[in-house]
Formats: sequence, C-alpha cells, structure tokens
Amino acid sequence: MKKSLYFLCLFLLAGFTGLAQTKPDYNKITLAIHGGAGTITRANMTPEKEKAYRAKLEEALKTGYAVLEKGGSSLDAVEATIHVMEDSPLFNAGKGAVFTNEGKNEMDAAIMDGKTLNAGSVASVTTIKNPITAARAVMEKSEHVMMIGDGAEKFAKLHGVELVDPSYFYTETRFNQLQQIRDKEKTQLDHDGGTSSNENIFVEGKKFGTVGAVALDAYGNLAAATSTGGMTNKRYGRVGDAPIIGAGTYADNNSCAVSATGHGEYFIRAVVAHDIASLMKYKGYSVKKAAEEVVLRKLVDFGGEGGVIALDRNGNVAMPFNSAGMYRGYIKNGKPQVSIYKD
Repeated sequence: MKKSLYFLCLFLLAGFTGLAQTKPDYNKITLAIHGGAGTITRANMTPEKEKAYRAKLEEALKTGYAVLEKGGSSLDAVEATIHVMEDSPLFNAGKGAVFTNEGKNEMDAAIMDGKTLNAGSVASVTTIKNPITAARAVMEKSEHVMMIGDGAEKFAKLHGVELVDPSYFYTETRFNQLQQIRDKEKTQLDHDGGTSSNENIFVEGKKFGTVGAVALDAYGNLAAATSTGGMTNKRYGRVGDAPIIGAGTYADNNSCAVSATGHGEYFIRAVVAHDIASLMKYKGYSVKKAAEEVVLRKLVDFGGEGGVIALDRNGNVAMPFNSAGMYRGYIKNGKPQVSIYKD
C-alpha cells in the first residue's frame, strides 16, 4: 500500500511539474516583421508613401500580436501577420506580387515551427490568394516540405486553401514596372528606380521585395514565415530564397527564428537563416551578434545585399541589413515600433 501511494505521489508531482513547465508567460511574447530591403531612402519617399507603409506595417504587427495576446501559437501569429501584407498591394507578396517575363504573378512562401522543426513551403504558385497558408498546409497536412506549381495548387485546393483567378493579382503599378523593364531587357529586383514612376505610392527605389514575420508565443515557441512575389521580369521558373528552408526562412527553439529579404541567390548560397541559427547554437553568439556577423560581414564580403529579422526564445530581436533601408518593425508589451531607413 505504501509503495502504491509512493508511486501515486510521484505521478501527481510529475503532472504538476509538467503544468508548471507549460504555464504561459505573456511577458515575453514578441513579434518582428519585414517588408523588403533595398535602396529605400528619404529621397525616394514622399510623406504619403511613408505614411502608407508605416500604417500597414503597424497593422500587421498589431494583427499578429493580438493572436499572441490571446494565447495563440507563434505559427498562428506569423500566418496572420503575413496575411495582412500579402493582401496589400504595397508589398511584393500576394496581391502586390510582381510580374514575370511571361506576364504572370508567381509566388513563393515558407513557414517553419521552431518547436518541432516541421516546415512547409510552396513555389511558383499563381492562383493561391495567400501562399503562406498553402505553405502551412504542406507542413501540417502532408509528409513533404516543398510543393511547386500546379501540384501545390491542387494540394491547396484539396485542403480548402482559398484560390483566386490570376487576375486578382493584377495591379497597374506592377504591370507598368514589367513594361519598363522589358524595354530595358534586363532583370530588375522588384522595383525600378527610374524617375518616371516616382509619383506612384508603390515605387520607392530598387527594392528586394519580400515580407516576413518571426514570433515568440507565450509557451516559448518560435516560428518564422516568409512570402514573396519574386523578381520582376524573372524567367525560366526562377525561385529565390524565401521558400527554401535554411536560406530565407528558419526556426528552431534552441536558437532563433529568422526571415530574410534580399538578393535571393546570395542568401541561398550563404544559407543565411541557418547560418545565423548555427552561430548561436554552436558558438554561443547572441541573436544580435549572430545576425550582424552574417548580414553585415559575411554577406557583404560575398556581395549579397539585403537583411533579416531574427528573434530568440527570450524575446530578443535583431534586424540588421546592409542596404540603404529595410521596412521593418517589432512589437513587445503591446507597443509597435516601425522603421524604414538606416538611421
């Protein structure tokens, strides 16, 4: 009888310990976002343009943070945050996606769970309203990590992800950018810096167009998500770093969550997101030191331009970039902070 009572006490103690370990801590919940990096300067900005971008970035932050405040997961938070930016023509993702050389909008997205290291991504999709939701479906409803093109769209439809006619993604601004670059017959990264479009609210100089979010929930779990419309005038089914796990997107509770924006080919070759996590995991770097080492030294030496947002399990945020500007922001304690320029 005493032996049975002893084991019962151990069982109850283990149960209470487990509850204590999973008790939510709302003091640490944090969310960080980016909306692309590049030659984003005050000279290329009007007050109207700056106001529009700041408002949308703040809306995205508040949307994701509201999920975290209610006890939602970091995955739910980054997905909701990305939706706001995918639904806005201001950013090169979803509704604001740029055009390929063939006159189509081809989108990529990825999401990763820092708790389980599960991940999902889609690439070269043309009819999925919110590619980030399709990426999550791949992660949670298949045994795969990446799906592309028609196959990804069939899978998305099968699992109830919203599809739209490709015309949904048409915006005059993006189409005009394609016409301008076709005339020049060279590849352009997201935005043309020409003066002919300077009065348009969506044009602010050459920009590497991607949106991303990283989040820490009340249970200490990290998540990362990235979505993009790719490169204006791209050809041959080009895919950048955003949907490639370890390059443009990565999350691991043992290190950090990262979402990148920049010249994708360099970020793929440098495995940027995973490199940041590795410096933390194996060298004991802080998230700030690791992110700056990769973005401000390694990438610069390599010739790559862009930036990242990175977040560790203690709620520390790093947002380094080596370009003139990066749309970025974070929210802690309910107070959103949004920045655009280097200074």
